[in-house]
Amino acid sequence: KQSISPVARRRRLVNDTELVAEIKQQVSELPSYGYRRVWGLLRRARETQSLPPINVKRVYRVMRDHDLLLARRIKQPGVPRRHEGRIAVKTSDTRWCSDGFEFRCDDGAKLSVTFALDCCDREAIGWVAS
Repeated sequence: KQSISPVARRRRLVNDTELVAEIKQQVSELPSYGYRRVWGLLRRARETQSLPPINVKRVYRVMRDHDLLLARRIKQPGVPRRHEGRIAVKTSDTRWCSDGFEFRCDDGAKLSVTFALDCCDREAIGWVAS
């Protein structure tokens, strides 16, 4: 058997300076962007410029190597959640919520309905169907 030397297994060196500049430009707009959102923005920008797409694993590796990843959020034991799941309020016109749904009709057409509700009395403020 032939053994492969560790030097031959090493990945080839890639010049990432242009990619780092692109990533820093995206992150400078909003530093809370993670690697997935940055990847999506880069992919969309490259698509409009007719450039080849970028691999998400490469974006992650480059952001990791250049300390551009977000710090992981660690759940603190014993600290209760702030949100109890209650969205009801005592007075009308204080808080609203929205939702929507869609389904296909028998003829293949898609029906989409979106609506807004008042969280106090659950009255429908408005809706649209298309």
